[in-house]
Amino acid sequence: MKIILKLLVFFLFFTSNLFADKISVFEFTTEEFEGLKVRKVRGANAETKYSLGSNSNGNFLRAEANNAASGLGKEIKIDLNKTPHLNITWKVERDLKGIDERSKKGHDYAARVFVVKKTGATPLSNRAMNYVFSSNEDIDDFHPSPYTKKSIDFVLSTTKKDLNKWVTVKVNVKEHFKKFHNLDLDEINGVAIMADTDNSKLISISYYQNIYFSSE
Repeated sequence: MKIILKLLVFFLFFTSNLFADKISVFEFTTEEFEGLKVRKVRGANAETKYSLGSNSNGNFLRAEANNAASGLGKEIKIDLNKTPHLNITWKVERDLKGIDERSKKGHDYAARVFVVKKTGATPLSNRAMNYVFSSNEDIDDFHPSPYTKKSIDFVLSTTKKDLNKWVTVKVNVKEHFKKFHNLDLDEINGVAIMADTDNSKLISISYYQNIYFSSE
């Protein structure tokens, strides 16, 4: 009887993880890439160069910013009650050492993923969590963007620890919107990727892979 109970518990644990909700945000296929919305940052000299590649873990996106700034976005509704966790695998090959990321002159990141909630009629009214791969700060550091308090920069990875290494991170987006924006959200409306160096005038190279929301 004890053996049967142990097997039953194991089966329930295994199947619950096997069928855990998972919502992919980006597939990084050619078809998807052509349909993503490109948004150049106002005043930037050039757009960030994005290209596709693949390795043993699947497709990835490469981003190279040379005194440039533009993002790739996708409108997608994510039920944060079912899948609150954002998962990202990313790497920074060339970082932005020595800049003050909390200032307007140094507010650049080699890699970032925005999670956006529409809260008004215009983009300026939206709230965002800006998850970044920092070149100078520590993991779990956070601060409002120097351009708007409606976007919070939160460090999930840092090249102080992991330069030119693939890193996988996970964060509870629902909890963060409550903590930093005092919004108890049921869903978000969009996700965007951006690499930018328009303030520092430097060059960065980064990669993104396996971006998805999960229940656990």
